[in-house]
Amino acid sequence: MLQTRLSNSHASTQIQGNDSASYEHALSVALGLISRQYPVMIITVLLCLGMAGVYLLTAPKRYTGTAVLLMDSRKMQGLQTQVGAAGDNPIDTAMVDSQVEVLKSETIASAVIKDLRLLDSTVFMREDAGFLSQVTQLLVSFFPEEKPSDDGLMRTAIGRIVSGLTIKRVAQSYVIEISYQSLSPDLAAQIANAVAENYITDTLESKYQASRRAAVWLQDRLKELRAQASSAERAVADYKAKNNIVDAGGRLLTEQQLAEINSGLTEARGKRAEAEAKLQRITAILNADESDPQVILNDLATVNDSMANPVITKLRGTYLDYAAKASDWSNRYGPTHLAVVNLRNQMREIRRSILDELRRTAEAYKSDLAIANAREEASQKSLNDTIAVSNDTSQAQIVLRDLESNAQSARALSDNFLQLYMVSVQQQSFPITEARVITQASALSTPKTSPKTALVLLAGIVGGGILAGLVAIFLEMLDRVFRTVHQVERLLQTNCLASVPIVSFEADQTATGSLSRLMGWLPFPRDWMPTSRPGSRQTAAAGQPSRGMEAGSTQVTGPGGRQLAIDDSVGRFAINSPFSRFAEAFRSIKLATDLSNYGSPHKVVAITSALPNEGKSTVSEALAQTTAQSGLRTLLIDGDIRNPSLTHRLGRSADVGLIEVVFGTINLKDALWVDPQTNLHFLPCVVASRFSNSSDLLASMQMQKFFQDLREQYDRIILDLSPLAPVIDVRATGTLADSYILVVEWAKSKVDVVERVIQETPIVRERLLGAVLNKVNVAAMSRYDTHSGGYYRNQYYSRYGYVD
Repeated sequence: MLQTRLSNSHASTQIQGNDSASYEHALSVALGLISRQYPVMIITVLLCLGMAGVYLLTAPKRYTGTAVLLMDSRKMQGLQTQVGAAGDNPIDTAMVDSQVEVLKSETIASAVIKDLRLLDSTVFMREDAGFLSQVTQLLVSFFPEEKPSDDGLMRTAIGRIVSGLTIKRVAQSYVIEISYQSLSPDLAAQIANAVAENYITDTLESKYQASRRAAVWLQDRLKELRAQASSAERAVADYKAKNNIVDAGGRLLTEQQLAEINSGLTEARGKRAEAEAKLQRITAILNADESDPQVILNDLATVNDSMANPVITKLRGTYLDYAAKASDWSNRYGPTHLAVVNLRNQMREIRRSILDELRRTAEAYKSDLAIANAREEASQKSLNDTIAVSNDTSQAQIVLRDLESNAQSARALSDNFLQLYMVSVQQQSFPITEARVITQASALSTPKTSPKTALVLLAGIVGGGILAGLVAIFLEMLDRVFRTVHQVERLLQTNCLASVPIVSFEADQTATGSLSRLMGWLPFPRDWMPTSRPGSRQTAAAGQPSRGMEAGSTQVTGPGGRQLAIDDSVGRFAINSPFSRFAEAFRSIKLATDLSNYGSPHKVVAITSALPNEGKSTVSEALAQTTAQSGLRTLLIDGDIRNPSLTHRLGRSADVGLIEVVFGTINLKDALWVDPQTNLHFLPCVVASRFSNSSDLLASMQMQKFFQDLREQYDRIILDLSPLAPVIDVRATGTLADSYILVVEWAKSKVDVVERVIQETPIVRERLLGAVLNKVNVAAMSRYDTHSGGYYRNQYYSRYGYVD
C-alpha cells in the first residue's frame, strides 16, 4: 500500500513537472518569437496605430441621443379596469425582447422618416460624409448615373436609420434605451424621441386595428350565435306543444297535479281513519252494559264530540244533578222514599235520552265514514291516472332536456360573445398601451460618442499586437532555413560539430597582434615539412621571390619556393584571434575529427555543402590551419575542380596543382604551397579551361593511388569539395574521403534543399561526420535557440577570455 502511494505521488509529481516544463517551454518559445521578430512586430503595431490616427483625424464626430422607454405592466384605472378584464397579462421577458425587435423594425423607421421629413433633410442624407465616403463619391462622380427613385431614397434612409439606431434593454428591467448616432446632436435627439413616440403610436394603432377586426368578427359571429339560440329555443317550445308539456310556475303541470292529488289522498285517508275511530268508539259505548249507568257516563266523558253536543251535555248535567239529589234524599229519607223513587225514574229517562242521542251520533259517524271512504277511493283513482300521465311525460322530458340544454348553451355563448363585442367596442373608443416615455432625448444632453480616441488607440494597439503576432508566426512558418544547432541535428539526423560565428574582414586585423604570442606557444618547429618527402625541412631564403607572392603580403619560402600569402583572410581568423569564438568553433571541429580516429582511420576529411557560397572553402582553410597549428602534418587540397575558389584565394598565381600531380606531369613538392606560420601544406587546383569530366578524375585509379600515397605522408588531409546540389563530383569521392563534414550556412541554407541533397548522396549520408553551422549571427541565434538556455551569450564566453 505504501509503495502504491509513493508511486502515485511520484507519478503526480512527474505530471506536474511535465506541465510546468511545457508551460516554461511555451513561454520560452513565445519570448523567442518576440525577440526574433520584434522589428516586424513593432512596425506592424506602429502601422496599426498610424491607421488608427488617420481614422481619428478623418472620421467625423458623431453624437448619440438617448430616449428611455418604460414597459409599464401595471393596469390603468378607469376604463382600463373593465377593458383589462378581457385578458391582459403581465409583461414578461420574452414580450420585452419582442418589443425591442419591434423598435428596430423598418415600420418604425419609415414612420420616423415621414414624421421628421428626413428625406428633405440635407444633414440626414449626408450622414456618411466621411473621408472614405467623400473619396467614393468623388470617384463615382466621374461616372454618370440615374437619379434614384423615391423608393430607392426611402430604402436608403431606412437603412441609415436602422444602422444608426441602437435598442437595448437595461439589465432585466422593463426599461428600454433608444439611442441614435448622428453628425448633428439635434438630429440625434429628434430621431431618438421620434422612434419612441412612433413606437407608442404604432402600438396604439395596432391595438385599434386588432380591436376593430375583432369587433367585426365578433359581430358576425354574434349574429350566427343568436340565430342558433333562437332556433334551439323554438325547437324546445315546439316539442313541448307537440307532447302537451305545460309549465306552471317553473314546474310541469302533471308534476303539480300529482303533488296536489297526493296531498288530497293523504288528507282523505286521515279523515277516513278519524271517522272510523269515532264510529268504533261510539259503538263501543252503545254496546256497554246499560245496567251500569256510571260506566256510560264515564265513557261519554272520554268522547270529545259528545261533550261538544249541547243536548248530551245538558242531559248529562241534569242527570248528575238528579243523581246528587237522589243520593242526598236517599241518605236523608231512605231509598224507598217516593221522592227518591221519582228522581231515579227521571234519571232513567234521562239516561235513555242520552242513549238515543248517542245512536243518532253513531249514525252520523257512519255517514261520515262512508263519505271519507268514497273520497279516499276517488283520490286514489285520480292519483293512479295522474301517475300514468306523468310516466308518459317523463319519456318526452328526456328529449326535452337535451333540447333545453342546447338552447341554454347557445344562449350563454351568444351572451359571452355579446360581452366580448362590447369590450372590443370600448377598446376601439379608448385604446391603451403599456409603453410610456420616461426620459426625452435632448440636444443639450447628447454626448459625443465617436470617434473615441482612447478606445480607437486601444483597438489599434490590441489589433496591431494581434496582427503583429500573426505576421510573426507567418514569417516563422516561411523561415525554412537552419538557425539553431538543435534544428540541424533534428532535421539532418547528425551531430552539429560547431556553430561558426560570422566575422568581418576588419575583425581579423584587430587580432594580428596576438599572432606573435601564439607562435611562441607552438609545440613544433615552424619550418616543419613531411619527412617522407625530400626537402621537407626547407626554409625560405631571405629575399627569394615567390610565385604566390602578392603585393603587400608577407612571404616565407616553402617547398619549391611557393608560399601562402599571409593576408588577413577569414580563414586565418582562427590563427590570428585564438581567443575568439571563431577559433573555439574550429578547435571543436578539429577535436571531432581527432576523436573519430579511434577505431578506424579518418585521415581524409572532405568538406562540402549543399549550395555554393555557404563558406565550405573558408571552413576547410580554417580547419586546416587549426589542425596544422596543433602539430599534425596537415595537407589542404582544393578538390573543387569545377570552381577552385580556395586556390583563387590562397594561391592565386599558381600554375600547377592537383591535376598535374595526379597525372604525373610534376612532383607533389613542386605543386605544394606552405604557410610559414603554421606549416600548413596546400595543394591548389589549377584549371585553365572548363573541366567537364571532373567526376571521372576524382573517381580514377590515379586519384586513388595519389591519396594512398598522401595518407602515408600526412596525419590529416582536408579536402575541399564542390557543392552537392549543382554538380555530382562529391559522389565520386567515395574511395578518397574517410568522412564528410557538411557546411550549412546559418539563416540561408534551405532545409528542403539540404535534406534533398543528403538523401540523394548516400555516400555522404553514410560517412557524414557531422555538420557545421557557418556564418552564425550569435546575437540573433540566441533568440532562436530556446533549447540552449542562453548558451551562446557573451557573458559565458567572456569569463574564459574569449572575445569577438
